[in-house]
Amino acid sequence: MSNLLVLGGSGRTGAHVLEHATRRGHHVRALVRNPDKVQAPVGVELIQGTPADIDDLRKAADGTVGVISALNNARASDNPWAKPVSPPMFMTDAARNTLTVMGEQGIRRIVLTSTQGAGDDWARLNPLVKAFINLSNVKAGFADHTGLDQVVRAWSDIDWTLARAVALTDKPLSGPVRAAEAGTEKPGARINRADLAQFLVQTIEDNTWIRKAPLVWNTRG
Repeated sequence: MSNLLVLGGSGRTGAHVLEHATRRGHHVRALVRNPDKVQAPVGVELIQGTPADIDDLRKAADGTVGVISALNNARASDNPWAKPVSPPMFMTDAARNTLTVMGEQGIRRIVLTSTQGAGDDWARLNPLVKAFINLSNVKAGFADHTGLDQVVRAWSDIDWTLARAVALTDKPLSGPVRAAEAGTEKPGARINRADLAQFLVQTIEDNTWIRKAPLVWNTRG
């Protein structure tokens, strides 16, 4: 059993992280804006606050040994092309605050959700996909994911993993999940949020993929 801090626990992927980590026997603490609106599993400790406020993070991280971040940019609707409503570079700024607090409190391990095409994986995207991203509301999210990637890699004393998910779906848990370094395998098209959550928890348990950014996908479904 470990004491884990989960960021983004009120989101669609984060809710699965809370459930799976609790089922695995971890003591889970989640930093959320409004605890009254979060239906967390029994035993999850909800701390009110936001990762945009470093003091909220200091309070939430105290006594934990690892962090799972399922943060993403909020949009006006669940449509992936909807207008973003989060502050610009929200994930990047939250990661910078989180890594600062981890350094202060001696927490070394963090696993974060990322996306296919972030950072150095951008060059591997199809030119038509790039053009579509650059002409749509998705552009802001990709810029934030790349900023997140750069901030995390700059922290030399943190054992990080960036899980670069392909297109996310809300289908039920189905497995199996495949992970590989970008450019080494052709990834599948989709991953279920529930399966991604299991990958995040397993990765922090196993201490695998340290200082790496694997693509993650379902091998069927």
